[in-house]
Amino acid sequence: MNGRNHNEDYRPWGGYRILEEAEGYKIKVLFVTPGERLSLQKHKHRDEIWTVMQGRGIVTVGDEQKEMSKGETVSIPAGVVHRAHNTGEEELKILELATGDKITEDDIVRLEDDYDR
Repeated sequence: MNGRNHNEDYRPWGGYRILEEAEGYKIKVLFVTPGERLSLQKHKHRDEIWTVMQGRGIVTVGDEQKEMSKGETVSIPAGVVHRAHNTGEEELKILELATGDKITEDDIVRLEDDYDR
């Protein structure tokens, strides 16, 4: 992740950069390191739309897993479990648009986590 600033945060799987946020929405870029994956999680208060900008990986939404690559988009309604897994050899970049009445990091309900968080 180049160009880090105060709107970026590291995670064991990579990290994210907040591009813009206001009441009712937040736009982020997720950076997933090759071989790593986010926790299997859901949110109570927000919907998300993920668009792959670079790389490839497997995205889980509910009971479905889908191989995704650059330009592909998936919608994740509030309450639905989801995860991104970088199965490629380059960094996986996902543009995330979250909308809802509570868009905070404490709205994450982790069901499985490779990093014991």
